[in-house]
Amino acid sequence: MKNIIIAIDGFSSTGKSTIAKLLANKYRYMYVDSGAMYRAVTLYAKENNLVGNDFLKKKELISNLKNISLSFKSNIDLGFSEIYLNNKNVENQIRSLEISQLVSKVSAISEVRKKLVNEQQLMGLDKGVVMDGRDIGTVVFPGAELKLFMTASADKRASRRYKELIEKGDNVHFKDILFNVQERDKLDSTRKDSPLVKAKDAVEFDNSDMDIHEQFDKICDLVDHVISEKG
Repeated sequence: MKNIIIAIDGFSSTGKSTIAKLLANKYRYMYVDSGAMYRAVTLYAKENNLVGNDFLKKKELISNLKNISLSFKSNIDLGFSEIYLNNKNVENQIRSLEISQLVSKVSAISEVRKKLVNEQQLMGLDKGVVMDGRDIGTVVFPGAELKLFMTASADKRASRRYKELIEKGDNVHFKDILFNVQERDKLDSTRKDSPLVKAKDAVEFDNSDMDIHEQFDKICDLVDHVISEKG
């Protein structure tokens, strides 16, 4: 069976990572969460006082990129790989609302995107990869055999994110989550470098009223069809 690259793009909190993990598990592909890479760089910037709600030390962050090492290590218990920043597991730290509020600032920096896109492309050399993010089908893997674009209403996405954070024990308010979702949409879609757009040959999935099982079944049908076509 021929291995392919599955590129999943879309807005925040559309379940891209959940679908990607399920696909990687079913087809025994490598799963790469590109968003986690940008969040990890953001965490580094925050911890080193290079970014905050009202400031961004762009030049200093760019000069520090050489000091940032990112890697994914498999967690057998969880069934997917977790991200490490300079050999430290930061999977939980990067999911906080604070990092969510800062990540679009950092990910808009061309030098940051160039570094991470290069690393992501290296991960896909042997194919057999499921990668999700904002520019996977348009920039990282424009030749991917299957491209998906996930979308849903802002309210639905904010509700999912709110529930996720509450279950983790975070003290958050829905209105703050909704505002963050709307702001990230605006920043991701309007940045000059690799804005969030649907690739012309991507299959769009509006999952506002679609549960994870229905999505997964439909997407698996697409994957099977593409794999059989590629022989």
